[in-house]
Amino acid sequence: MKSLQYTAYGVRPVVADIPKPSPGPGEVLIRVSGAALNPLDVKIGAGQVHDYFPIAFPSVVGTDLAGTIERMGPGVAGRKVGDAVLARTDPASGGALAEYAVVPVSSLVAAPGAVPLPAAAGLATAAATAWQVVFEVADVQPGRTLLVHGGAGGVGGFVVQFARRAGARVVTTASSAGAALAGKLGAHEVIDYTTTDFRTIVPHVDVVVDPVGGATEAASLDVLGPGGLLIALNVPPNAERAAARGIRAEFLFHTSDADRLAKVAAAADEGLEIVVDRTVPLEDAAAAFDHLAQGHAKGKVIVRP
Repeated sequence: MKSLQYTAYGVRPVVADIPKPSPGPGEVLIRVSGAALNPLDVKIGAGQVHDYFPIAFPSVVGTDLAGTIERMGPGVAGRKVGDAVLARTDPASGGALAEYAVVPVSSLVAAPGAVPLPAAAGLATAAATAWQVVFEVADVQPGRTLLVHGGAGGVGGFVVQFARRAGARVVTTASSAGAALAGKLGAHEVIDYTTTDFRTIVPHVDVVVDPVGGATEAASLDVLGPGGLLIALNVPPNAERAAARGIRAEFLFHTSDADRLAKVAAAADEGLEIVVDRTVPLEDAAAAFDHLAQGHAKGKVIVRP
C-alpha cells in the first residue's frame, strides 16, 4: 500500500510503498478515507518533540484518520466490518497517512454522519483539543469573554465555535485573509493582528487561548486581570510572570481520549463546522505537508488515499 513516511528528522516526508498491515488482538484494520495533517506532525518530523514522541525510521506520518473497518483482529467486539469510524493514533506510532491503518478498537468512535467521511478526520486532534480548552480547562460559562488568537486556524476555529455554543462572548485575532472566516464561525469581534494591537480593542477578557507564544503571550497578560486564565497551546507559558499578576497560566498538550472524541463527533452531527483548507490525494501529501509547515493553512489539510 502507499503511505507518507518520515525517513529521517528534518527531511521532507516521501510517498512510499509498504506492506499492508494486519490487525492483532484487540485491533482493527481500517481502510482510510481521509487523514488530517496537524502542526504536531511537522514537529515530529523535525525532531522537535523527540523526547515525548520518538519515532523509528521509516515511520508513517499522521495520527488523525477516518475510514471504514476492513477487518477485525481476534477478540474485537462491538464493531463490525463496514462501520464508518474516526480515530487518533499514538503520535509516536503514527500510521494515519496511508491506504490502510491498524488501530486499537478502544480508540475508535463512530464517525459523524452529517459530514463527509474524509473531512471527519479533521476532528480528531484539532476539535478534540478545542473541546479540552473550552469545556475541561476553561470550563467556559455564559457571559464570560474569551480572546482566541488565530481564530481562523485549525484549533482556533473550533475554539470559537465551542465557546460561542457555551454562551461566551468570543473575540479573536486573525489576519485580514482569515477575518471573514473567523466571523463566519461565530466570533463576535475579529481583530486584524497585522494592523491592530488587540490590547487597544479588548482591554479586559476572562480567558486567553494562545497557540502562538512569545510576544503574543506577553501581550495577552495585559488583557487578563487577576483571576484570569491563559491557556497556551504551542509552548509552556511563563507561569511565574503570570502568577505575579494573579493570572493562572496553563499549558495544554492534547491527549487522546475516545470519550472526548465521541462528544466531538456528536457535535459535528449537530452542526459543528469542519473548515477544510484543502483536500489532496496521497500522491501530493508531501506538498501538503510543506503547505502546513509554512503556516499557510486556514482550517484542516485533508489527505485522501
